[in-house]
Formats: sequence, C-alpha cells, structure tokens
Amino acid sequence: MLRLSQIWQSWRRLPLWVMIWVVLILVPINLASLLFVAQPFGVWVAALAVMGMAINVPIILIERGFSKLMSLPHLILWTPLVALIVGALWFSDAALSSTFAGFLVVLLVIDVVSLVFDYPDFFKWLRGDRATA
Repeated sequence: MLRLSQIWQSWRRLPLWVMIWVVLILVPINLASLLFVAQPFGVWVAALAVMGMAINVPIILIERGFSKLMSLPHLILWTPLVALIVGALWFSDAALSSTFAGFLVVLLVIDVVSLVFDYPDFFKWLRGDRATA
C-alpha cells in the first residue's frame, strides 16, 4: 500500500540544494512555459517542458520515493526541448517577442543544467543504482 509518508521521507532525504533547485527553479521555470503557449513554438515548448516533469509523478508513486529513474522523462522530453529552443532562438525565422526569447534562454540554461545531472543519473540507474533517496 502506498504511503505518502514514504514519498515525503524520500523527499526530505534529498540534499537541501536539490530540494531548493527543484522547488524554486526547475519546476517554476518549466511550468512558466504555459504562459507562452500563444507564442511561436509555445505549445511545443510547454508540452515538452511540463510533460518532462509530469511523467515523474507516476514514477514517484511506483518507486515510493525519488530515484534516479526520474531522470528518464527529462532525457526523453527535455533533450528534444533543448534542440527546439536552440532552433527557435538561432535558426528560425519566427518572430519571437523579446520576453519569450528571454524566457527561452532561461529555460534552456535551466534544462541543460538539469540534463547534465540527468544523463549520469540515468546511466547509474541502468547499472543498478535503483535506491530511492
């Protein structure tokens, strides 16, 4: 039986910097993509950004905590998101508002930083590091 207390305890075992990163930076900036769905590429950016996080909810529930498997949705969805953002900013003829372009730069930096941690975490998970925090 799932106990939410197990998930909460797993969350609390994460390093403080990870909790701050997730709550104050990673989740808010990816959710903020929903504010730009009317912009060119906005629906794709929002879909990839939000789904990269949302798919982790079932993983947390199944694993009963935070594990390295949570990196997989980021790899699958945020890697193409990074490519989309790079394309939108530097190779597209689409007229992006300065606000949206600035947001995309911030989202790009945040998600690339996340992927720098996610790729090694997923390979650790593949090699057997299946523990939850």
